[in-house]
Amino acid sequence: MGLKFVSDPECADILIINTCGFIESAKKESFDALFAARKAYPNAKILFCGCLAERYAADLKDALPEADAIFGNGDISRIEEIIFALEKDSRPVNVYKQIGVCSGDRKILFGYRGSAFVKVTEGCSNHCSFCAIPLIRGELRSRRAADIVLEVKNLIERGIVEINLIGQDLASYGRGKNDAVFEDEDADSLEDGSSRPCKNDENSKKSALLRLLEMLCEIEGAFFIRLLYIHPDNFPRDILPFMKREKKVLPYFDIPFQSGDDAIIHAMNRKGSSQSYQALVRDIKRELPNAVLRTTFLTGFPGESEEAFKNTEIFLKTIKSDWSGCFAYSREEGTPSYSFKNRVAAKIAKGRANLLSKIQQEITRNALKKWIGKSLVVLIEEVIEGDEGLAVGRAWFQAVDVDGSVVVRYEKDSETERKLVKPGRFVQVKVVSSSDVDLDAVFECDSDKNSVRPSGDSTVSLAFATELDADIKE
Repeated sequence: MGLKFVSDPECADILIINTCGFIESAKKESFDALFAARKAYPNAKILFCGCLAERYAADLKDALPEADAIFGNGDISRIEEIIFALEKDSRPVNVYKQIGVCSGDRKILFGYRGSAFVKVTEGCSNHCSFCAIPLIRGELRSRRAADIVLEVKNLIERGIVEINLIGQDLASYGRGKNDAVFEDEDADSLEDGSSRPCKNDENSKKSALLRLLEMLCEIEGAFFIRLLYIHPDNFPRDILPFMKREKKVLPYFDIPFQSGDDAIIHAMNRKGSSQSYQALVRDIKRELPNAVLRTTFLTGFPGESEEAFKNTEIFLKTIKSDWSGCFAYSREEGTPSYSFKNRVAAKIAKGRANLLSKIQQEITRNALKKWIGKSLVVLIEEVIEGDEGLAVGRAWFQAVDVDGSVVVRYEKDSETERKLVKPGRFVQVKVVSSSDVDLDAVFECDSDKNSVRPSGDSTVSLAFATELDADIKE
């Protein structure tokens, strides 16, 4: 359309604010961003888009004059219509019918160099009673596997080494009502999403997520795959033995358990129980002893008594998740739990979330100590400007933006180290200390080969990294 991306908002004719409408605190943050942008850049056109815009477009049309346009995320490919309307000084407010999964070639990747997110599903059909995602993003639908493989290939050719697969529920990939994600599936036979007639008997026994991972791991190149967000009720256990064999898929699991009390789990419209969720963790650890677990807890759900919260506390101490997010319940209109009785006071809910966070902090602190004195392969995200050599990166057990980091110290006077410690590049480091969430490390380098290689106790999940060296694309 002749538009050019600029990183400085002072130079922008159009500012895009991508919003979240999931919980109350996220809504407030989205509105605050809009008001701050309008005050700071009064001459720019502001496009208010994303989940909050999708959910409340009709209400915001007259109530939000600070936004020059309101654009939901049902079909973001129609952004041109919004831009044309803005150029004509009209005020478009549009929410389009939800399509499959918005995807396609991205000229600009806004994440850290070397890392990219790849969406494989959109929407969710689990209908947890507290969750507004089905209201905002609709029922589950999945991308065709061949399209995902093509996107990943293109990203790897561009120098991406970390592929983060995302969706509201990766476990349900290929199980949407109208999904036919593989070439050998009979799309005309789809009825309720429970089965996928397949010409290959062997493939018909596999979960769709496993088949997708098999296809992705056949791609040539040095890269690894991280799975983000797998609903515990739908977890496909057949991916575990595959992950044990295939080192390109990191043994990192993001599984939102939400509660450790059976009555609350049931009230959340979930099929599992505290015991079944603990069994899932045991199965993962049995197959992958070095597996890292991230989870989420929701405190203050209607009806959560002190005893119910205590059960969640015990559950957390039992599973010993490496990372977790703990949030107070947000009462969202349109969700079943909105009308539930026995509501918990906000102050109590927040206090419980803080207590779980403190427990998790202690668990994480102790887990990180085991890395002191060991070597790790780290993906550098950012080099800090200053007199001393300082960079920030992540090891395999740290997901982008949500987990801790590895602070890497290197000799800035060394031309070799300056050349190797760059964003998007793997380096080998030795951990010297740890904090509540981060690791401190010093750069290690094989000076004879001028390359970076793992050694000693580096995680087996990055065994493939022994073949990586300084010629990784930047």
